[in-house]
Amino acid sequence: MKVLIVNGSPHRDGNVSVAIGELKKVFAAEGVEVENVELGIKRVPGCLGCYTCKKLGKCVVEDVVNEAADKFKEADGLVVASPVYYASPNGTLVSFLDRLFFSTPFDKRMKVGASVAVARRGGCSATFDVLNKYFTISGMPIASSQYWNSVHGCTPGEAEEDAEGLQTMRTLAKNMVFLMKSIALGKEKYGLPEKEQLVQTNFI
Repeated sequence: MKVLIVNGSPHRDGNVSVAIGELKKVFAAEGVEVENVELGIKRVPGCLGCYTCKKLGKCVVEDVVNEAADKFKEADGLVVASPVYYASPNGTLVSFLDRLFFSTPFDKRMKVGASVAVARRGGCSATFDVLNKYFTISGMPIASSQYWNSVHGCTPGEAEEDAEGLQTMRTLAKNMVFLMKSIALGKEKYGLPEKEQLVQTNFI
């Protein structure tokens, strides 16, 4: 099993990293390999809407998005973790995800998705909802926990005091591992669900 973790925070050792660290403890104990993508302060432009990716099979902009694409393809699960900015994921992460999901042609069905939101106080559930939409439009099952996948903290390291949030992360990781293993067994026995030819209806 392999999980790709995307840290959308500009603070490499901030509270988002605390939340991710709790997930990693469980993944390590379960023998799950982890690949990391740290967006940090990288410049990640938004999607240009040029559709060149449909010809190239990758984004026309050569940056961290294309670097992460192969890791995503090989992963059984994807964790996307974000700080909360105005009750939403931060802009760099949204640009990254828009381009990553749109430009990659491989089948994402049954890769397990999990989103994590970290905030001082409010906006976690709204951020959680935004991130989950990338999974549901791609046929990716979403791993759940005992609460919405959020941790609270403001100053660096303060999230370590959120005992409930950290427990939520551990439960999330355990559930994600179980789901990935169960899907792997199901794919081995039954294969993926039959896929119909895509129908797109445009209403004016």
